[in-house]
Amino acid sequence: MQKFMISGGRRLRGELALQGSKNSSLPIMAAALLCRGECTLHSCPRLTDVYAASRILNCVGCRCSFSDNTAVINAETIESTSVSEELMREMRSSIIFMGAMLGRAGECTVSVPGGCELGPRPIDMHLAALRKMAVDIRESGGSIICRALCGRAKGARISLAFPSVGATENIILCAVTAEGETVINNAAREPEICDLCGFLRACGADIRGDGESRIIIRGKQQLHGCEYTIMPDRIVGATYLSMAAAAKGELILTNACVPEMEPFLTVLEQTGCSVYTSENRIYLRSGTRLRAVGERIRTMPHPGFPTDAQAVLMAALSLADGTSIFEENIFDCRYRHTDALVKMGADIEVLGKVAVVKGVSSLRGANVEATDLRGGAAMVIAALCAEGDTEISRICHIDRGYEKMEEAVRLLGGEMRRV
Repeated sequence: MQKFMISGGRRLRGELALQGSKNSSLPIMAAALLCRGECTLHSCPRLTDVYAASRILNCVGCRCSFSDNTAVINAETIESTSVSEELMREMRSSIIFMGAMLGRAGECTVSVPGGCELGPRPIDMHLAALRKMAVDIRESGGSIICRALCGRAKGARISLAFPSVGATENIILCAVTAEGETVINNAAREPEICDLCGFLRACGADIRGDGESRIIIRGKQQLHGCEYTIMPDRIVGATYLSMAAAAKGELILTNACVPEMEPFLTVLEQTGCSVYTSENRIYLRSGTRLRAVGERIRTMPHPGFPTDAQAVLMAALSLADGTSIFEENIFDCRYRHTDALVKMGADIEVLGKVAVVKGVSSLRGANVEATDLRGGAAMVIAALCAEGDTEISRICHIDRGYEKMEEAVRLLGGEMRRV
């Protein structure tokens, strides 16, 4: 088991280039299954979740290689439409291979995915939508067995009860090669949905409306390979900005997706930081203690405040002057990191989906355990601002979403090492 050892109290300053987006890379890698030919994906981040997706692709017979942040996937032929339970449980978003495999082969066998324990993430919407597309779905012994009734899914009009990112992705992946037209109402509008659709259009798909609540897809018989560059990771950007803000630091983020990060930047500016943006750069300066955010910070589907940025901003605001209030509206168990922050001296009270954060004068180092990907990143932020040393275990969660975080922190002048 690897751990992070962090000595706090150093001011962070410097320049970082954002890695490619994890939440774009995984669905786009799954989408490569739909293409007869080779796909080359640039800016693909070096993450354990990306390696897990590569293993799934290799398992079904694709040729998938990864080097220098470039994934090369050849899905000219596939040998299997079944993904083992072991591989499915390696990452939370593995369920997107269901839609991709149905779009490619008209059938698949998968199981319920694993990953971070953020409470129930039911896939009822995924299954209900695919059934509308003439897919027969049976559950047996923990496996989900799917088969298009006519050998190929059929287009349908689908209205989602909630703008679920995963359900929207699965419908799109199945619909791009389905027979006829598919209309998704109340679709997720996240930038990563637009990135997936951009990739699929480069492969020959007919998709309109991504980024809006109504997406229209006209199915094609076949897609071809392409070369594509994955968008920057807006949540990693939010993490390093929160880190610099909490550590009274100065940071330049390059390769930044500025418009996509506006919902986070708007809240961050309320803490008293100086934030300046250009086309693909963000500059932050935080020379004094942060101010609490006066308005309630509500996590919402895009373009609202992102749930993935809630934990990292909370860590920063635990050292702010005043009281900040968070309201988590996406996941049931997204406050699991608060126990570790309280152990380090934070004053946080959780009341159902609300967390009340009263800023304290200082934090202290402690031995803590990463509970999930973003919660682990929040612990790193708190540790870098704390007095003394902190040991963070179960950093496998952090490695799912951040490329060698310890190297980025050291580049900014922090003291953090992997042991």
